[in-house]
Amino acid sequence: MNEAKAGFETIDYAVADNVLTITLNRPDKLNAFTGEMALELIEAFDRADADDEVRAIVVTGAGRAFCAGADLSAGGKTFDYEARDDRPDKQGSAVRADGSIDWSHPSVRDGGGLVTLRIYECLKPVIAAVNGPAVGIGATMLLPMDIRLAADSARIGFVFARRGITPEACSSWFLPRLVGVSKALEWTFTGRVMPAREALDGGLVSGLYAPDELLPAARALAREIVDNSAPVSVALTRQMIWRMVGADHPMEAHKIDSRSIYARGRADDVREGVTAFLEKRPARFSNRVSTDMPEFFPWWKERRYE
Repeated sequence: MNEAKAGFETIDYAVADNVLTITLNRPDKLNAFTGEMALELIEAFDRADADDEVRAIVVTGAGRAFCAGADLSAGGKTFDYEARDDRPDKQGSAVRADGSIDWSHPSVRDGGGLVTLRIYECLKPVIAAVNGPAVGIGATMLLPMDIRLAADSARIGFVFARRGITPEACSSWFLPRLVGVSKALEWTFTGRVMPAREALDGGLVSGLYAPDELLPAARALAREIVDNSAPVSVALTRQMIWRMVGADHPMEAHKIDSRSIYARGRADDVREGVTAFLEKRPARFSNRVSTDMPEFFPWWKERRYE
C-alpha cells in the first residue's frame, strides 16, 4: 500500500492505492464548517488535481457526523460577514464609504460556494460517504460530488430558511438538476432534516449502507474506477457531463464529444484499451491528467464573479 498524508487543521488528507480520502475532522464540533475548513478543502482539491497518483476521491466525516453545517459559535453574526473579523478569506470590506454595497467585491462571496465551485472544477471522480448528519453546507457541499452514498442512519437537511437565510454553495444550480425543481423546493422551503431513505427515494443519494459498511463501499467504488478506467478519459468525462447539464443545445455536446473522441482516438490509452480488451487482460493506461489532456481542454471560458 502506498500511503501519503498531508497535514491540515480541520481535515485529514490521506492517499492509499491511488484513492484519496478527505475526512472532515472536527468531530467534537460535528465537523461544523468554518472559513479555515473552506480554504483547506480548496487546497486539498488543488493538490488532488495536481497529483497523478490520485485517481479517485472519497469525502467523509470523522466521528458520528458528516458535517453539521456552519459553525454557529459566533451566534447571530455568523452570516454577517462585515461583523466578523475571523474569516480567513476576508478581503477588505464590501461597504463603500457612502454606505452602499459593492456586490462584486470578493468579501461578498459565499465560502461554501468557493468550495463547491472548486469541486465542480475537479478532474478526479468524487464520491461522498455520508456517515452521519449532513445539514446546511454539510448537505450542499455534497451536490457537486459525482456519487453520493450514505449510512442508513444519516440525516440530511437543507435548513437555510429555518435560519433566516437562503440556499448557498451554488445549491440553487446543483440541487434542482439532481432531484428536480419540485423536490428541491420542498426540501428548501420546509428546511426539514430528512432520513437517509427520503434522500435515496428523492435521488440525492444512490445507495444506503450500514454505518460500518459505508466507507468500504465508497472505497470499493473508487477502486473499480481506478482499476478499470483511463484517468484522462475520466477527467474529460466528468467535465463533459457536468458542463453539458447547463448547455442550451445538444450541438454543444456534439462539439465536445467529437473533439474528445478524435483526440483520444490518437492517444496511447486507446490503443492500449482496445488491445487489452482483445487480449482479455487488464489495461495499463499510461496517459496522465497532468500532462496529457487534449489541447482543446478546457473548452469553456472561465466565469468571473462580478
